[in-house]
Amino acid sequence: MDRLVLGAVLGLALAGVGIFWWQGRAQVEEAAPPPLPEPTETTAEDELPQADPADLTGPAPPQATELTREQRRFFRYDRNRDLKITRNEMLSTRTRAFRKLDKDGNNLLTFEEWAVTTVDKFEGADADGDRTLTQAEFATTAPKRKKKPRCAC
Repeated sequence: MDRLVLGAVLGLALAGVGIFWWQGRAQVEEAAPPPLPEPTETTAEDELPQADPADLTGPAPPQATELTREQRRFFRYDRNRDLKITRNEMLSTRTRAFRKLDKDGNNLLTFEEWAVTTVDKFEGADADGDRTLTQAEFATTAPKRKKKPRCAC
């Protein structure tokens, strides 16, 4: 009980000291001198430099390389750009397949339902069993594209 009373008294004392310090600080700032006015004259150092853009040349812009569809897909998974997809990189982007992975159809996807399918897909693509996917191994995980009919007759 004594500690509780002592803590309350010390808390009030610290609050009082803070208020007095704050008020004293405000009075000091009220009596502070005003800032010095900015000089209005412009000198040669203050003027902006002038240059003729026709005489300027810079470095050539970098060349953009065209990536194939499979390379773009590979680099979406390969976050650290080491040309290998680890299991964690593969699992991190698989959340879009939620409805396909819901095995019991209750619109609730447990982590186990999601991870089992993704790990099975990863292990099926990892041909050499080194727990990383090369670009060739990753190409086997591409979704099968359905051909669209030319017309809806």
